[in-house]
Amino acid sequence: MSPNALIPSHRKPRRPSASSRALRAGVTGGFLTLAVTGATVPANAAEKPVSETQEMPTITTALATSAARSADTAEQVAFNYERQALQDSAFSQAAKAAEKHKSEAVKKAKAAAKKKAEEARKAEEAAQARASRSSERSTLSAPSSSTATGTGSTATLVSFLKAQLGKAYVLGSTGPSSYDCSGLTQAAFSQIGIDLPRVSQDQSTQGTQVGLDNLQVGDILYWGSAGSAYHVGVYVGDGNFIGAQNSSTGIVERPLDYDMPTGAVRVL
Repeated sequence: MSPNALIPSHRKPRRPSASSRALRAGVTGGFLTLAVTGATVPANAAEKPVSETQEMPTITTALATSAARSADTAEQVAFNYERQALQDSAFSQAAKAAEKHKSEAVKKAKAAAKKKAEEARKAEEAAQARASRSSERSTLSAPSSSTATGTGSTATLVSFLKAQLGKAYVLGSTGPSSYDCSGLTQAAFSQIGIDLPRVSQDQSTQGTQVGLDNLQVGDILYWGSAGSAYHVGVYVGDGNFIGAQNSSTGIVERPLDYDMPTGAVRVL
């Protein structure tokens, strides 16, 4: 028997040659990780080491909440755009309506002004027609030259005019406490039965035109041109006239050279 027969062997057991695999699993940063690692095999083995890693997203509550909020935000933005579009449309329609109303108001105002002007024109034409008829009647009823130049008619005329001296000048007034220029001459000639037109323009075309160097008592003096005179008075002899001059002087008697008239007409 050998002396070493009873000595136990200290040789380590032989490792199996078959390959072994380890599976490790872990969750890192919200992902599930699977790792498979092959054990070392001899160089002459048919298989090579293999390492495989697969990551899968983990759906968390925070991710779901974020997605819901994004959807709500998108819906709110769409709603805001729609509301703004409706407001813009309403403003545009209101502006168009206001412009239309303004245009209609302008048209109505123009039509009213045109109507008023037409009425004024017709009233003026009617007044002129009445004045013309009145002038025709006064011409037919006027006394003859021999009678008109008689002492009685001119004396009555001049007497009336002198009685008005010192009274007030009031535009548009025909007496008895105040007159304007044509109102005074009309009132004076009515005293001797002659109906004169109301305004200076028409009085300056009555009777016969006479020169200023051939005046007689009772001739009507006018300032401006015949038919468009702006002032009238009456010649009372001795180079003087009586007239309702203005609001400052009232009815006065003045010499011709105080304010030389343009022309004169004779109705007596």
